[in-house]
Amino acid sequence: MSTPLPPTHTALMVPDAMEALKLSRFMVYNLIRSGQLKSYTVGRCRRIPAESLRTFMETKLEESA
Repeated sequence: MSTPLPPTHTALMVPDAMEALKLSRFMVYNLIRSGQLKSYTVGRCRRIPAESLRTFMETKLEESA
């Protein structure tokens, strides 16, 4: 069963992004560190805008086409 993408004005936690992308925690943090996946922190909590997830996936689709 596929997980639907969240609405664009939603901020995801890392485990949510892991589930949406079907990637490990290590891979998600690597994407954040490399700047491929935009994120921000509030206190000690890392948040990933849903729009950032969409942009990342669209970029990967364009690269593979």
